[in-house]
Amino acid sequence: MTSQTHPVDHELVEAAAHVARTRCRGDNHTVAAAARDRDGRIVTAVNAYHFTGGPCAELVVIGAAAAQGAHELETIVAVGDRERGVVPPCGRCRQVLLDYFPGIEVIVGDGDRVRAVPVTDLLPETYVWADHQLDAG
Repeated sequence: MTSQTHPVDHELVEAAAHVARTRCRGDNHTVAAAARDRDGRIVTAVNAYHFTGGPCAELVVIGAAAAQGAHELETIVAVGDRERGVVPPCGRCRQVLLDYFPGIEVIVGDGDRVRAVPVTDLLPETYVWADHQLDAG
């Protein structure tokens, strides 16, 4: 692990926090995510919890971004409702983020320890799905 940290996009954190405060309701939507595209625009979304799993906020924001034509996400953050602060991505989200956006930075940590790190730092010894497809290369 390289343990690189980069400047934190506080506007992105606030965008996710705002959605968590104003749009998350009950048990179905408890986490909001915000991602910044290379062109500077911010896309937000919330999770869709369901007892069968349901997509995390990070996965929903990827789909929302694609629907809006934002295909080059550079930074992402998730924030919990009820003022829980920044929430790190689960393993599935880390893998999807790596496969879709191998250079993306993920904002993690809490309080004054919030930091932006490359997704590869969150998923050491990565499995890169595309490298293992029969038509790869």
